[in-house]
Amino acid sequence: MDILTKLGIHNKKDLFQLGWQFVKFGLVGLSNTAVSMACYYIFLWIDPSLYMVGSIVGTIVSIANAFFWNDRFVFTGTESGWKSKLGRLGKTYISYGGTSILSNVLLWIEVSFFGVGKVIAPIVNLIITIPLNFVINKFWTFKR
Repeated sequence: MDILTKLGIHNKKDLFQLGWQFVKFGLVGLSNTAVSMACYYIFLWIDPSLYMVGSIVGTIVSIANAFFWNDRFVFTGTESGWKSKLGRLGKTYISYGGTSILSNVLLWIEVSFFGVGKVIAPIVNLIITIPLNFVINKFWTFKR
């Protein structure tokens, strides 16, 4: 079994649908990033030593944003019952929470040991977390 089959791609239409789904996920991701970064930079503005608090608060708020939009816009066709939604919400917090922990550990390492700027480091981490979040959400959180 090759990787395309594992991704559910059997023809050009499937490939287009997966690509369009990733684009929509990216658009939701832009809003998540805006929400998260707004929280982060507000805490930096209040007191630069609170950069980790800002990152954590931004993460919590942006995960709620991610669930709302991914459930309605990206991974449509999932069950609409409240138990199903609650399960997906929990999975969303677990999946984004896991990658956010990874991002925060990387942030701390980059700032503390490598001297990467507190403003730039979270942006660099998106290169890792965006594709990872898409795969986790597609194949676990919102799996049909």
